[in-house]
Amino acid sequence: MKAVGQPGREARFGRGQVHPCHADLGKSQRTGPLPDFRNQLRTVDLSAVERHLPIVETATWNTEEDTRALASRLAAHPSIANAFIELRGELGAGKTTFVRHLLQALGVQGRIKSPTYAVVEPYELERMNIWHFDFYRFSDPREWEDAGFRDIFSSPGLKLAEWPDKAAGLLPPADLVLRIEVQADETRQVSLQAQTPSGRELLT
Repeated sequence: MKAVGQPGREARFGRGQVHPCHADLGKSQRTGPLPDFRNQLRTVDLSAVERHLPIVETATWNTEEDTRALASRLAAHPSIANAFIELRGELGAGKTTFVRHLLQALGVQGRIKSPTYAVVEPYELERMNIWHFDFYRFSDPREWEDAGFRDIFSSPGLKLAEWPDKAAGLLPPADLVLRIEVQADETRQVSLQAQTPSGRELLT
């Protein structure tokens, strides 16, 4: 899939916006230094947020460099260590590409495989455990117990789940939901929705 737009282009930030990305697994290239977003993020009234969950930030993603920028932003947040993030979007939207950039930003070395056939790929870092799920081929609820998924979701660590609808009724509420919609011009419309206080922290 071709990257659209100007490489390294800095995403505009404002109220209800996030950083951008693109999707072509295994073809990421660094196109420039990571922008400093600290002064661009909106300030959130936490007391108001408590009363008005969920929070949603949106943006248009133009290039895969935008994926890396968002992944790096989230990876730098302490709350990522125990977050559960759902990734939603059609095939080829860029879910696995985002996960790859996020894991690399967290320090995972070597090849990062898609768990489409294995359902889950675990990663062990010094400061956290990570599980990357892909429920696209998940069809038997008995596998949830047999594979120990209940124990994984009740233990500390980062959980990332693609195609969560395939495991509907078994997954706990996600802290953060990342939705990616492919546009006719190959850009992505993206939203990040916080559903819990932990998810809210990741967006603030």
